Amino acid sequence: MLSITEIKRELNNTALEGLEDFCSRYGSDSRSGVQKLVSSARRLINKHQKELERLESITLYEKKYRSMGLEYIGGIDEVGRGPYAGPVVASCVILPSGCVIEGINDSKKLSEKKRDELFDIIKEKAVSIGIGIVDNNKIDRLNILQATYKAMRIALQNMPVKPQQLLVDAVTIPDVDIPQEAIIKGDAKSISIGAASIIAKVTRDRMMREYAKKYPQYGFEKNVGYGTREHEEAIVKYGLCDIHRRSFTHKFYE
Repeated sequence: MLSITEIKRELNNTALEGLEDFCSRYGSDSRSGVQKLVSSARRLINKHQKELERLESITLYEKKYRSMGLEYIGGIDEVGRGPYAGPVVASCVILPSGCVIEGINDSKKLSEKKRDELFDIIKEKAVSIGIGIVDNNKIDRLNILQATYKAMRIALQNMPVKPQQLLVDAVTIPDVDIPQEAIIKGDAKSISIGAASIIAKVTRDRMMREYAKKYPQYGFEKNVGYGTREHEEAIVKYGLCDIHRRSFTHKFYE
């Protein structure tokens, strides 16, 4: 008979698809420690099943358009409309039909580590990805809404494979000749938009960490340009730097 330590080691080395077999083999073991391990395995199975159900629910928009004969459904989202500093970044992602990537969700709901993991998986599996970046100077000239639209159009221009249908988080992009559907809170309702939000978020955060090396006094590696108390105190102390949005920071120099 295996010891509880050995069974625990076996559980830790068991892939998701092997958990049902693990529960079958040890379910009748009367030792309380083993039963705790079996309960842990069942919780993992239930968690996995719930995630598959969630993923099924967030592919409904993609399935709707594929049922119409369309192959390339692009989800598009942006990150960085609110910060005091840095660019606004948009991304458009086309995932292949039937693609399931566990964990995809609104990027704001994910940890930095999880976003980085999903970023690499999405880059590997996507049919096509486009990224659009509009810097702080253009944001000041255009206003943030128009700059966001511009970043989205640039993302579309940068796609190796163009979408036949767009799913957009909350807005309709002007001056785009691809059919669009705006979805409120789309980054949590569409797997394609969720993937785009992760690509845009990780791209922008990495840019801001690079800017932090040039402008270390503002804490961009932590706040990624958003208006935290520490960031505002740094602006008061050091003034604005080259990547600050003047249209967002009037109160600091007027």
